[in-house]
Amino acid sequence: MLMSECVTRLQGDLAAIARLGDPATAEAGERLAAALDGALRMRLLELLGDAAVELDAQVPSGAVELRLAAGEPQLVYVARPDAGPPPAEADEDGTAARITLRVPERLKTQAEEAAARSGASLNTWLVRAISSALGDRGERRGRSGRIQGWAES
Repeated sequence: MLMSECVTRLQGDLAAIARLGDPATAEAGERLAAALDGALRMRLLELLGDAAVELDAQVPSGAVELRLAAGEPQLVYVARPDAGPPPAEADEDGTAARITLRVPERLKTQAEEAAARSGASLNTWLVRAISSALGDRGERRGRSGRIQGWAES
């Protein structure tokens, strides 16, 4: 996918609409289109992330991940190993939170490599790493008091 091309087209559309007005409106539209660059990219990434989540739920034999390569998004299919069910990543009420994490490129590459070695998606690997660092090994007690979660042998 060429996100840069999509953002440029959206900016051009906004500038073209602004040119329908007087010269001051046209100039304001040009400046606004340029200022929206980061916001447009973020919204497109959010949309693609949501699409990846929806596709992932529909692909039982693998996972769909959103990755960035040289600043451009890629939807990637990753085969799931037959290691049993993945860890539950949502809270007891079924909700999951989304965060944006900025890390040095070297650290991101190392995390991706570690995730690939473990046969997990980067998201799953990060959730496991955070849970481990916090002393939570994936165990969760539901309202019934029953322990649920995942384990590796």
